[in-house]
Amino acid sequence: MRWFEIALVVLTLFTGIVWLLDKLFFAKRREASAGLLDASDPVIVDYSKAFFPVLAVVLGLRSFVAEPLRIPSSSMMPSLLIGDFILVNKYAYGLRLPINNKKFLPIGEPKRGDVVVFRPPHHPDQDWIKRVIGLPGDTLELKNKTVYVNGQALDEPYVHFLFPDAVPGSADYTDLDVRRKYGPVTVPADHYFMMGDNRDNSQDSRYWGFMPRSYVKGKALFVYFSFGDAANGLLSSIRWARMFHQIH
Repeated sequence: MRWFEIALVVLTLFTGIVWLLDKLFFAKRREASAGLLDASDPVIVDYSKAFFPVLAVVLGLRSFVAEPLRIPSSSMMPSLLIGDFILVNKYAYGLRLPINNKKFLPIGEPKRGDVVVFRPPHHPDQDWIKRVIGLPGDTLELKNKTVYVNGQALDEPYVHFLFPDAVPGSADYTDLDVRRKYGPVTVPADHYFMMGDNRDNSQDSRYWGFMPRSYVKGKALFVYFSFGDAANGLLSSIRWARMFHQIH
């Protein structure tokens, strides 16, 4: 949620500036003019002093250490389910500034098979999660459900197909043919080819193209909470077995 990130940065800067200006210029004047009277802080200064350290810590952890994310769709089934809450490693691929996502400290790069959180080129205000399938320079082709990278079939035990094979000539066959046949294409420099594990229900690079390296946000770590259908009650909807499930 980019709006939350923007609000967090703005509030942190605002409270920090108020606190700093008061400490450098206004606090001493206030104490001198008050004399023996109680020189209490103005409300805005009092709140800034209270909230700035908390906001700064949250911003630092969220921007440079780990960020929570809720899985909203089934595109990564069975690896990730709707209602999974995951932690994203924000330093695995380098430290980036909040809001503009500009990298200022290179650390590593995505590898084939990594589950990555990124901002898709056609929705730069959203966070998406897919698996890295093609690296820069790879020639990639999808034939009859199988991905070939540089001519070699890719072993993908995580892949799920939602629909059975359709009859040639039917509407279902035409739709599935688009999802199960693609390329060959060559991944350009500084880009990645992303695909969902649920190959029949994933809007990924087969539809919107390559993902720029600069749009990467982090690597998915593990599921820290999972919440399913609440129809049978709150406790029964919690997927206890998925707690701290590591994402591969």
